[in-house]
Amino acid sequence: MIGVCVGTMALVIVLSVFNGLEDLFRSLYGTFNSQIQVKAAEGKFFELTPELLSSINSVEGVESVAEVIEDNVVLTYREAQSIVKMRGVSNNFLKQNGLDSVIVAGKLVLQEDGVDYAIMGSGVQFMLSVSLKDDLYPLQIWYPNNTKKTIDLNSPNAIFRKPIRPGAVFAIEQQYDNNYIFVPLSFARDLVQAGNNRTSLEIKTASGIDIRKVQNALKTKLGNQYTVQNRDEQHANLLRAIQFEKLFVYITFSFILAIASFNIFFSLTMLALDKQKDVAVLSAMGASAGFIKRLFITEGAIIAFTGAATGIVLGFVICWLQQTFGFVSMGMQTSVVDAYPVQMRIEDFARVGLTIIVIVFVASYFPAVKASKNIDAKL
Repeated sequence: MIGVCVGTMALVIVLSVFNGLEDLFRSLYGTFNSQIQVKAAEGKFFELTPELLSSINSVEGVESVAEVIEDNVVLTYREAQSIVKMRGVSNNFLKQNGLDSVIVAGKLVLQEDGVDYAIMGSGVQFMLSVSLKDDLYPLQIWYPNNTKKTIDLNSPNAIFRKPIRPGAVFAIEQQYDNNYIFVPLSFARDLVQAGNNRTSLEIKTASGIDIRKVQNALKTKLGNQYTVQNRDEQHANLLRAIQFEKLFVYITFSFILAIASFNIFFSLTMLALDKQKDVAVLSAMGASAGFIKRLFITEGAIIAFTGAATGIVLGFVICWLQQTFGFVSMGMQTSVVDAYPVQMRIEDFARVGLTIIVIVFVASYFPAVKASKNIDAKL
Protein backbone atom coordinates (compact mmCIF):
# COMPACT_ATOMS: atom_id res chain seq x y z
CA MET A 1 0.00 0.00 0.00
CA ILE A 2 2.83 2.40 0.87
CA GLY A 3 4.65 1.57 -2.37
CA VAL A 4 1.56 2.29 -4.46
CA CYS A 5 0.96 5.49 -2.46
CA VAL A 6 4.48 6.84 -3.01
CA GLY A 7 4.48 5.92 -6.72
CA THR A 8 1.10 7.54 -7.31
CA MET A 9 2.07 10.69 -5.42
CA ALA A 10 5.33 11.01 -7.39
CA LEU A 11 3.52 10.52 -10.71
CA VAL A 12 0.95 13.21 -9.90
CA ILE A 13 3.65 15.68 -8.82
CA VAL A 14 5.92 15.11 -11.83
CA LEU A 15 3.08 15.41 -14.36
CA SER A 16 1.95 18.63 -12.67
CA VAL A 17 5.49 20.06 -12.85
CA PHE A 18 5.65 19.34 -16.59
CA ASN A 19 2.27 21.06 -16.99
CA GLY A 20 3.68 24.04 -15.12
CA LEU A 21 6.75 24.19 -17.36
CA GLU A 22 4.57 24.01 -20.46
CA ASP A 23 2.36 26.86 -19.24
CA LEU A 24 5.47 28.87 -18.26
CA PHE A 25 6.90 28.60 -21.77
CA ARG A 26 3.56 29.62 -23.25
CA SER A 27 3.43 32.68 -21.01
CA LEU A 28 6.99 33.65 -21.99
CA TYR A 29 6.22 33.36 -25.69
CA GLY A 30 3.03 35.34 -25.16
CA THR A 31 5.11 38.42 -24.33
CA PHE A 32 7.22 38.02 -27.46
CA ASN A 33 5.09 36.42 -30.17
CA SER A 34 1.64 37.36 -31.35
CA GLN A 35 -1.45 35.17 -31.27
CA ILE A 36 -1.21 34.51 -35.03
CA GLN A 37 1.79 35.00 -37.33
CA VAL A 38 1.70 35.20 -41.12
CA LYS A 39 4.93 34.50 -43.03
CA ALA A 40 5.91 33.68 -46.59
CA ALA A 41 5.79 29.96 -47.38
CA GLU A 42 9.07 30.33 -49.29
CA GLY A 43 11.83 32.86 -48.79
CA LYS A 44 12.45 35.42 -46.07
CA PHE A 45 10.47 38.41 -47.35
CA PHE A 46 7.10 38.93 -48.99
CA GLU A 47 5.56 42.07 -50.46
CA LEU A 48 2.91 43.72 -48.31
CA THR A 49 0.30 45.14 -50.65
CA PRO A 50 -2.81 47.14 -49.68
CA GLU A 51 -4.89 44.27 -51.06
CA LEU A 52 -3.15 41.72 -48.81
CA LEU A 53 -3.54 43.92 -45.74
CA SER A 54 -7.19 44.58 -46.55
CA SER A 55 -7.80 40.87 -47.07
CA ILE A 56 -6.40 40.05 -43.62
CA ASN A 57 -8.29 42.84 -41.87
CA SER A 58 -11.54 41.64 -43.45
CA VAL A 59 -11.37 38.31 -41.63
CA GLU A 60 -13.80 38.21 -38.73
CA GLY A 61 -12.00 38.26 -35.39
CA VAL A 62 -8.87 40.13 -36.54
CA GLU A 63 -8.40 43.13 -34.26
CA SER A 64 -5.02 44.51 -35.37
CA VAL A 65 -2.14 43.66 -37.69
CA ALA A 66 1.46 44.60 -36.86
CA GLU A 67 4.17 44.67 -39.52
CA VAL A 68 7.56 43.12 -38.79
CA ILE A 69 10.97 43.18 -40.51
CA GLU A 70 13.42 40.78 -38.86
CA ASP A 71 17.01 40.03 -39.84
CA ASN A 72 20.48 39.48 -38.44
CA VAL A 73 22.58 42.63 -37.94
CA VAL A 74 25.83 43.67 -36.30
CA LEU A 75 25.25 45.82 -33.24
CA THR A 76 28.10 47.96 -31.91
CA TYR A 77 28.44 50.21 -28.89
CA ARG A 78 31.71 52.05 -28.38
CA GLU A 79 34.35 49.32 -28.85
CA ALA A 80 32.05 46.32 -28.30
CA GLN A 81 30.08 44.51 -30.98
CA SER A 82 27.74 41.54 -31.30
CA ILE A 83 25.54 39.84 -33.90
CA VAL A 84 21.88 40.08 -32.91
CA LYS A 85 18.42 39.69 -34.43
CA MET A 86 16.83 43.03 -35.17
CA ARG A 87 13.04 43.19 -35.15
CA GLY A 88 11.61 46.26 -36.77
CA VAL A 89 7.99 46.53 -35.62
CA SER A 90 5.14 48.93 -36.12
CA ASN A 91 3.83 50.84 -33.11
CA ASN A 92 0.76 48.63 -32.63
CA PHE A 93 3.08 45.66 -31.98
CA LEU A 94 3.74 47.00 -28.48
CA LYS A 95 -0.01 47.03 -27.80
CA GLN A 96 -0.42 43.43 -28.97
CA ASN A 97 2.15 41.90 -26.64
CA GLY A 98 2.98 42.22 -22.99
CA LEU A 99 6.45 43.71 -23.35
CA ASP A 100 5.59 46.38 -20.82
CA SER A 101 5.46 43.68 -18.14
CA VAL A 102 9.04 42.51 -18.84
CA ILE A 103 10.78 45.91 -19.08
CA VAL A 104 13.46 46.07 -16.37
CA ALA A 105 15.05 49.42 -17.26
CA GLY A 106 14.21 52.47 -19.34
CA LYS A 107 10.97 53.44 -21.05
CA LEU A 108 8.99 51.27 -23.46
CA VAL A 109 8.94 53.52 -26.53
CA LEU A 110 10.13 53.11 -30.11
CA GLN A 111 9.79 56.69 -31.32
CA GLU A 112 9.41 59.92 -29.38
CA ASP A 113 9.82 63.52 -30.55
CA GLY A 114 11.25 62.31 -33.85
CA VAL A 115 13.95 60.20 -32.17
CA ASP A 116 14.23 56.43 -32.76
CA TYR A 117 14.84 54.17 -29.77
CA ALA A 118 15.94 50.52 -29.48
CA ILE A 119 14.54 48.09 -26.93
CA MET A 120 17.19 45.45 -26.22
CA GLY A 121 17.40 42.24 -24.26
CA SER A 122 19.20 42.26 -20.93
CA GLY A 123 21.81 39.87 -22.31
CA VAL A 124 22.57 42.21 -25.21
CA GLN A 125 22.94 45.12 -22.80
CA PHE A 126 25.30 43.09 -20.62
CA MET A 127 27.49 41.90 -23.52
CA LEU A 128 27.92 45.41 -24.92
CA SER A 129 27.87 47.26 -21.56
CA VAL A 130 25.23 49.67 -22.87
CA SER A 131 24.25 52.62 -20.71
CA LEU A 132 20.73 53.95 -21.23
CA LYS A 133 21.84 57.36 -19.94
CA ASP A 134 24.69 57.77 -22.43
CA ASP A 135 23.78 60.69 -24.72
CA LEU A 136 27.17 60.80 -26.46
CA TYR A 137 27.47 57.25 -27.83
CA PRO A 138 24.41 55.80 -29.57
CA LEU A 139 24.08 52.23 -30.72
CA GLN A 140 25.32 51.56 -34.25
CA ILE A 141 23.52 48.95 -36.36
CA TRP A 142 25.34 47.55 -39.41
CA TYR A 143 23.74 45.69 -42.31
CA PRO A 144 25.25 44.55 -45.65
CA ASN A 145 24.20 46.28 -48.83
CA ASN A 146 21.98 43.77 -50.65
CA THR A 147 20.78 46.16 -53.32
CA LYS A 148 23.58 45.14 -55.70
CA LYS A 149 24.59 41.62 -56.69
CA THR A 150 28.29 42.44 -56.78
CA ILE A 151 29.98 45.11 -54.71
CA ASP A 152 33.47 45.83 -53.52
CA LEU A 153 33.74 44.87 -49.85
CA ASN A 154 36.24 47.68 -49.34
CA SER A 155 33.78 50.22 -50.68
CA PRO A 156 32.11 52.52 -48.12
CA ASN A 157 28.78 51.55 -49.75
CA ALA A 158 29.25 47.85 -48.96
CA ILE A 159 27.61 48.18 -45.56
CA PHE A 160 24.79 50.38 -44.32
CA ARG A 161 25.06 51.83 -40.84
CA LYS A 162 22.47 53.69 -38.79
CA PRO A 163 22.69 55.05 -35.23
CA ILE A 164 19.88 54.62 -32.73
CA ARG A 165 19.41 55.56 -29.09
CA PRO A 166 19.02 52.79 -26.46
CA GLY A 167 15.64 53.26 -24.84
CA ALA A 168 14.76 50.25 -22.70
CA VAL A 169 15.84 46.77 -21.61
CA PHE A 170 13.60 43.71 -21.39
CA ALA A 171 14.15 40.38 -19.61
CA ILE A 172 12.09 37.43 -20.82
CA GLU A 173 14.24 34.35 -21.27
CA GLN A 174 17.91 33.81 -22.13
CA GLN A 175 17.18 32.83 -25.73
CA TYR A 176 15.54 36.21 -26.33
CA ASP A 177 17.52 38.35 -23.91
CA ASN A 178 20.85 37.49 -25.56
CA ASN A 179 19.78 37.82 -29.17
CA TYR A 180 17.02 40.36 -29.82
CA ILE A 181 16.53 44.08 -30.13
CA PHE A 182 13.36 45.92 -31.19
CA VAL A 183 13.53 49.01 -33.38
CA PRO A 184 10.89 51.12 -35.20
CA LEU A 185 9.65 49.62 -38.47
CA SER A 186 10.73 52.66 -40.47
CA PHE A 187 14.26 52.39 -39.06
CA ALA A 188 14.54 48.71 -40.04
CA ARG A 189 12.98 49.32 -43.45
CA ASP A 190 15.52 52.02 -44.31
CA LEU A 191 18.45 49.98 -42.97
CA VAL A 192 17.74 46.77 -44.89
CA GLN A 193 16.28 48.62 -47.90
CA ALA A 194 13.14 46.49 -47.63
CA GLY A 195 10.68 48.88 -49.23
CA ASN A 196 7.23 47.23 -49.07
CA ASN A 197 8.71 43.84 -48.12
CA ARG A 198 8.05 42.34 -44.70
CA THR A 199 9.21 39.17 -42.96
CA SER A 200 5.97 38.58 -41.03
CA LEU A 201 2.66 40.03 -39.95
CA GLU A 202 1.71 39.68 -36.28
CA ILE A 203 -2.05 39.44 -35.74
CA LYS A 204 -4.04 40.05 -32.57
CA THR A 205 -7.55 38.61 -32.37
CA ALA A 206 -10.52 40.17 -30.66
CA SER A 207 -11.27 39.02 -27.12
CA GLY A 208 -13.61 36.05 -26.88
CA ILE A 209 -12.85 34.90 -30.42
CA ASP A 210 -11.65 31.35 -31.11
CA ILE A 211 -8.07 31.75 -32.36
CA ARG A 212 -8.21 28.46 -34.28
CA LYS A 213 -11.26 29.68 -36.18
CA VAL A 214 -9.51 32.93 -37.18
CA GLN A 215 -6.37 30.99 -38.13
CA ASN A 216 -8.32 28.61 -40.40
CA ALA A 217 -10.13 31.53 -42.03
CA LEU A 218 -6.79 33.23 -42.76
CA LYS A 219 -5.37 30.03 -44.23
CA THR A 220 -8.34 29.72 -46.53
CA LYS A 221 -8.17 33.35 -47.66
CA LEU A 222 -4.38 33.63 -48.09
CA GLY A 223 -3.77 30.28 -49.76
CA ASN A 224 -0.55 28.26 -49.96
CA GLN A 225 1.71 31.27 -50.51
CA TYR A 226 1.72 32.02 -46.78
CA THR A 227 2.06 30.04 -43.57
CA VAL A 228 -0.35 30.98 -40.77
CA GLN A 229 0.74 29.81 -37.31
CA ASN A 230 -0.58 30.27 -33.79
CA ARG A 231 1.75 30.63 -30.79
CA ASP A 232 2.05 26.92 -30.14
CA GLU A 233 2.90 26.21 -33.78
CA GLN A 234 5.55 28.93 -33.79
CA HIS A 235 7.37 26.93 -31.08
CA ALA A 236 6.11 23.48 -32.01
CA ASN A 237 9.49 21.76 -31.59
CA LEU A 238 10.01 22.91 -28.02
CA LEU A 239 6.46 22.16 -26.90
CA ARG A 240 6.65 18.76 -28.60
CA ALA A 241 9.88 18.03 -26.72
CA ILE A 242 8.18 18.88 -23.40
CA GLN A 243 5.23 16.66 -24.24
CA PHE A 244 7.54 13.77 -25.20
CA GLU A 245 9.44 14.16 -21.92
CA LYS A 246 6.15 14.16 -20.04
CA LEU A 247 5.07 10.99 -21.89
CA PHE A 248 8.29 9.13 -21.13
CA VAL A 249 8.18 10.20 -17.48
CA TYR A 250 4.59 8.93 -17.30
CA ILE A 251 5.64 5.57 -18.79
CA THR A 252 8.64 5.32 -16.45
CA PHE A 253 6.62 6.01 -13.32
CA SER A 254 3.91 3.61 -14.53
CA PHE A 255 6.57 0.88 -14.61
CA ILE A 256 7.55 1.85 -11.08
CA LEU A 257 3.90 1.50 -10.04
CA ALA A 258 3.77 -1.87 -11.77
CA ILE A 259 6.84 -3.01 -9.84
CA ALA A 260 5.24 -1.81 -6.61
CA SER A 261 2.15 -3.82 -7.55
CA PHE A 262 4.24 -6.99 -7.75
CA ASN A 263 3.98 -6.97 -3.97
CA ILE A 264 0.23 -7.32 -4.37
CA PHE A 265 0.74 -10.18 -6.81
CA PHE A 266 3.08 -12.11 -4.53
CA SER A 267 1.06 -11.36 -1.40
CA LEU A 268 -2.15 -12.63 -2.96
CA THR A 269 -0.36 -15.67 -4.39
CA MET A 270 0.98 -16.61 -0.95
CA LEU A 271 -2.45 -15.94 0.54
CA ALA A 272 -4.07 -18.24 -2.02
CA LEU A 273 -1.65 -21.05 -1.05
CA ASP A 274 -2.07 -20.42 2.66
CA LYS A 275 -5.86 -20.31 2.57
CA GLN A 276 -6.55 -23.50 0.61
CA LYS A 277 -8.46 -25.07 3.47
CA ASP A 278 -10.50 -21.90 4.05
CA VAL A 279 -11.36 -21.79 0.36
CA ALA A 280 -12.50 -25.43 0.58
CA VAL A 281 -14.74 -24.55 3.54
CA LEU A 282 -16.32 -21.68 1.59
CA SER A 283 -16.81 -24.05 -1.36
CA ALA A 284 -18.54 -26.56 0.90
CA MET A 285 -20.85 -23.79 2.09
CA GLY A 286 -21.84 -23.11 -1.53
CA ALA A 287 -19.32 -20.49 -2.68
CA SER A 288 -18.65 -20.65 -6.42
CA ALA A 289 -15.30 -20.30 -8.16
CA GLY A 290 -16.36 -16.85 -9.37
CA PHE A 291 -17.11 -15.78 -5.80
CA ILE A 292 -13.66 -16.92 -4.61
CA LYS A 293 -12.03 -15.10 -7.52
CA ARG A 294 -13.90 -11.89 -6.70
CA LEU A 295 -12.78 -12.12 -3.07
CA PHE A 296 -9.09 -12.06 -3.96
CA ILE A 297 -9.51 -9.39 -6.65
CA THR A 298 -11.41 -7.24 -4.15
CA GLU A 299 -8.67 -7.66 -1.55
CA GLY A 300 -6.03 -6.56 -4.07
CA ALA A 301 -8.23 -3.64 -5.12
CA ILE A 302 -8.64 -2.49 -1.51
CA ILE A 303 -4.86 -2.51 -0.99
CA ALA A 304 -4.09 -0.72 -4.25
CA PHE A 305 -6.96 1.76 -4.29
CA THR A 306 -6.29 2.80 -0.70
CA GLY A 307 -2.66 3.46 -1.58
CA ALA A 308 -3.59 5.19 -4.85
CA ALA A 309 -6.24 7.40 -3.24
CA THR A 310 -3.84 8.38 -0.48
CA GLY A 311 -1.10 9.10 -3.06
CA ILE A 312 -3.42 11.26 -5.19
CA VAL A 313 -4.52 13.27 -2.14
CA LEU A 314 -0.91 13.73 -0.97
CA GLY A 315 0.16 14.68 -4.50
CA PHE A 316 -2.63 17.24 -4.70
CA VAL A 317 -1.71 18.73 -1.33
CA ILE A 318 2.01 18.98 -2.20
CA CYS A 319 1.24 20.58 -5.59
CA TRP A 320 -1.14 23.05 -3.94
CA LEU A 321 1.49 23.98 -1.36
CA GLN A 322 4.05 24.50 -4.15
CA GLN A 323 1.62 26.64 -6.13
CA THR A 324 0.73 28.73 -3.08
CA PHE A 325 4.03 29.07 -1.23
CA GLY A 326 6.74 27.93 -3.71
CA PHE A 327 8.72 25.86 -1.21
CA VAL A 328 10.93 24.23 -3.89
CA SER A 329 12.97 26.92 -5.67
CA MET A 330 14.65 26.69 -9.06
CA GLY A 331 18.02 27.12 -7.32
CA MET A 332 19.24 29.84 -9.72
CA GLN A 333 19.19 33.59 -9.28
CA THR A 334 18.92 34.07 -13.05
CA SER A 335 15.88 31.80 -13.47
CA VAL A 336 12.68 33.20 -14.98
CA VAL A 337 10.65 32.21 -11.92
CA ASP A 338 11.75 31.70 -8.33
CA ALA A 339 9.99 28.39 -7.68
CA TYR A 340 9.22 25.35 -9.81
CA PRO A 341 5.97 26.01 -11.69
CA VAL A 342 3.15 23.54 -11.00
CA GLN A 343 -0.15 23.21 -12.82
CA MET A 344 -2.65 20.50 -11.84
CA ARG A 345 -4.99 19.13 -14.52
CA ILE A 346 -7.95 16.85 -13.99
CA GLU A 347 -6.99 14.68 -16.96
CA ASP A 348 -3.71 13.78 -15.29
CA PHE A 349 -5.50 12.62 -12.16
CA ALA A 350 -7.86 10.58 -14.33
CA ARG A 351 -4.93 9.11 -16.27
CA VAL A 352 -3.15 8.12 -13.06
CA GLY A 353 -6.34 6.56 -11.68
CA LEU A 354 -6.91 4.56 -14.87
CA THR A 355 -3.31 3.35 -14.79
CA ILE A 356 -3.77 2.11 -11.21
CA ILE A 357 -6.97 0.27 -12.16
CA VAL A 358 -5.27 -1.59 -15.02
CA ILE A 359 -2.17 -2.47 -12.97
CA VAL A 360 -4.23 -3.67 -10.00
CA PHE A 361 -6.48 -5.84 -12.16
CA VAL A 362 -3.47 -7.52 -13.80
CA ALA A 363 -1.69 -7.98 -10.45
CA SER A 364 -4.76 -9.45 -8.74
CA TYR A 365 -6.24 -11.56 -11.51
CA PHE A 366 -3.79 -14.47 -11.63
CA PRO A 367 -3.64 -15.06 -7.84
CA ALA A 368 -7.45 -14.93 -7.81
CA VAL A 369 -7.64 -17.54 -10.58
CA LYS A 370 -5.21 -19.75 -8.66
CA ALA A 371 -7.29 -19.45 -5.51
CA SER A 372 -10.52 -20.30 -7.34
CA LYS A 373 -8.96 -23.52 -8.60
CA ASN A 374 -8.50 -24.71 -5.04
CA ILE A 375 -12.19 -24.91 -4.22
CA ASP A 376 -12.08 -28.71 -4.51
CA ALA A 377 -9.22 -29.01 -2.02
CA LYS A 378 -9.78 -31.46 0.77
CA LEU A 379 -10.14 -30.36 4.39
